[in-house]
Amino acid sequence: MSKLNTNSNSYIIIYSAILVVIVAFLLAFIFQALKPMQDANVALDVKKQILYSLNIRGLDGSEAEAKYAEVVKSEADADGQKLYECEVNGEKITVASLKGMGLWGGISGYVAIKEDGTVYGAYFNHESETAGLGAEIKDSQAWQEKFIGKKIWDSDGKVVLSVVKKVEDQETQVDCVTGATLTSNGVDAMLKDCLKNVKAPSASCCAEGKADSCCVDDKGKDCCSETETKAKEE
Repeated sequence: MSKLNTNSNSYIIIYSAILVVIVAFLLAFIFQALKPMQDANVALDVKKQILYSLNIRGLDGSEAEAKYAEVVKSEADADGQKLYECEVNGEKITVASLKGMGLWGGISGYVAIKEDGTVYGAYFNHESETAGLGAEIKDSQAWQEKFIGKKIWDSDGKVVLSVVKKVEDQETQVDCVTGATLTSNGVDAMLKDCLKNVKAPSASCCAEGKADSCCVDDKGKDCCSETETKAKEE
């Protein structure tokens, strides 16, 4: 019997091909085996981000799962945008998901909205912004807290919440991250683009006695008049 020539080209090619197939099979097997765990971790991370926007931090694992189940009452998907109806300490709050582009990649986040149309809390995330600069939109809780109490819409339902280089209106503007103007511009564009799809609360315009776009429901019914009628009946 002739001895196998391990130095031949054919042997090297066949050996390499078999090795590649075996490694690919093992990687695919490991990926499938770990996928349920990866999906669970991703889902938990999303829940934590929503809780962060509600100013609920420092919870891990089962604690975060339990708190999420407690405060998030329902969720809806409107043209790819997630909206979460929540209740914290008896207060009804809507959390809107956000997606946009930063300097180097995608950015995302959640804004918690009070019934009066102001920000209850906010959380932002990123894929690849510069550490110590653009990454501060995620890493700096102090910067995220600057959004609290800011007004989101004007009386006509236009988004007025913005991130600017120099704050001139304390009611609607947030100072951009120092040294990260382009990332901050991305956050500003994301807010404008995503929050315009969220229906402004009717309470603010009803209080002003208006019947504009934010006071009319999907069927064209004037919710201000309906609110006033219910108030008189009570």
